[in-house]
Amino acid sequence: MKFGVVIFPSKKLQDVVNSYRKRYDPHYALIPPHLTLKSAFEATEENAKIFADKLRKIAEKTGPFSLKTAKISSFKPVNNVIYFKVEPTNQLSTLHSEINRELNDENTEYAFVPHITIGQKLSNDEHSDVYGSLRMTKIDHEETIDRFHLLYQLENGSWTVYETFRLGKE
Repeated sequence: MKFGVVIFPSKKLQDVVNSYRKRYDPHYALIPPHLTLKSAFEATEENAKIFADKLRKIAEKTGPFSLKTAKISSFKPVNNVIYFKVEPTNQLSTLHSEINRELNDENTEYAFVPHITIGQKLSNDEHSDVYGSLRMTKIDHEETIDRFHLLYQLENGSWTVYETFRLGKE
């Protein structure tokens, strides 16, 4: 089974992100807008229970934090992904590091760049056109994040919540 760990932003931000994703992201119907803390990984259901225990402990010692996004950016030339850039904070970076360390993944494929994808799998021409028209768009959004989620992938490719973890002591 495939699992992953994400933050779902507020409905307000998800609605803005989805206004782009429905046009530019083929994964639009498979998962709501999110910030990935741990990329998809294979695990058994038994391992997922162990991971959930570890994630619960991380959540208890991590307080809620601010998520702020102010611009649209791109990962080109590495890949043709366009995203809302999330301003990195110590709390967010620490949460990402602890989750990846606890779930035994020291070798992440890319450096952690907090973001919420709005377009992917675009051709070079599509990417240039879309990013060219969006990159000057000002996004001024800030919210408090108080939870993250362990997800698993269903047979049809969509993702659903396995467990939600509230930040801070209950």
